[in-house]
Amino acid sequence: MHKLLVLYPEPVDRAAFERHYRDVHLPLCARLPGLVDMAFALGVDEPDGGPYFAVFEATFASAEALGAALASPEGQAVQADVPNYATGGAVVVPFAAERPVTV
Repeated sequence: MHKLLVLYPEPVDRAAFERHYRDVHLPLCARLPGLVDMAFALGVDEPDGGPYFAVFEATFASAEALGAALASPEGQAVQADVPNYATGGAVVVPFAAERPVTV
C-alpha cells in the first residue's frame, strides 16, 4: 500500500480555503485513477497554534499506482488546482505504508 500525505500550512483565509477545498479540490481528488481511499481534516490546529491547518491522505495499491494517478490528466488537474486555495503552500509526502503484525 502506498500513501500520499499532504500537509497544508495556515492559509491567508481559512473560510475561502475550506470552501474551495470541499467544493472543488476534493471532487477532483476523488477522480484520481487507482484511488483506494482518501481522508482529510481541516482546522487541525488553532490559528498560530501549530504548523499545519489541514491534512489530506490518499491511499493507492502501490507506488506505481500513485505515480500513474499523479501523471494522469486527473492528477495534473489536482496539482494545478492547489495554488487556487493553498495560499500557505503544501507539503507533499508520498510513502509506503506498513501495517503492524498486531494491533
